Amino acid sequence: MRRDGADVGWSLVVPLKPLVRAKSRLSQAAGEEFRPRLALAFALDTVAAALACADVRDVAVVTDDPVAGEHLAGLGARIVPDAPANGLNAALAHGAAVVRARRPEAPIAALNADLPALRPAELAVVLHSAALFPRAFLADAADIGTTLLSATSGVELDPAFGGASRARHLASGAREIVAPNVPSVRRDVDTGDDLRAALALGVGPHTARQTPQVPGWAAVRRPSGAPLAADAARAPGAAVPPQVRASGA
Repeated sequence: MRRDGADVGWSLVVPLKPLVRAKSRLSQAAGEEFRPRLALAFALDTVAAALACADVRDVAVVTDDPVAGEHLAGLGARIVPDAPANGLNAALAHGAAVVRARRPEAPIAALNADLPALRPAELAVVLHSAALFPRAFLADAADIGTTLLSATSGVELDPAFGGASRARHLASGAREIVAPNVPSVRRDVDTGDDLRAALALGVGPHTARQTPQVPGWAAVRRPSGAPLAADAARAPGAAVPPQVRASGA
């Protein structure tokens, strides 16, 4: 699939709560001051990586947050107001409808906004697999939730995100994508432990800039002195930045 002006390529729909309410489970690890900043950083890294994927034509972010909308639009995302204002799945269905009002035959994928380690090449692998089925999904790293749900041309997305969504998407007839080497597409971040795991993979530049500012978050050094983001720990006073991948890498 190309992004050269032809009417081909995936349209991604990314939902994002108002930052004041986003990533509430990170409060204990990051604190209320930094939680919204991290939520925005996750979304920026997710959308930047998605737009860098050769199989992605465009990204629509469904959000009513003006600050997030301004920053994400600056990356090239289309901002879609959350008109239904009725939760995650209603927002995704609305976003898909807005996309298809412009591109009726578009293949669509809903993608979580909290994938700060997302790599374009791994996303391409998942989308190639998704194209083989009318509807398909990728489970999260815990094998409980879902990070991506796809619908090919002419097929409704029918999202059932939230909680144990893997089981619901299976029950709905969507095919599960089994790809062994796409950890960045499965690594969503809801908790401090999730963030440590994402840092170990290597996060995008927005998350890398924000994480060291959170009190107590820094990369622990190996005995050799090399920083290891996998060992990120709450070590007050430390200020070593996490591993970071180049934007779009």
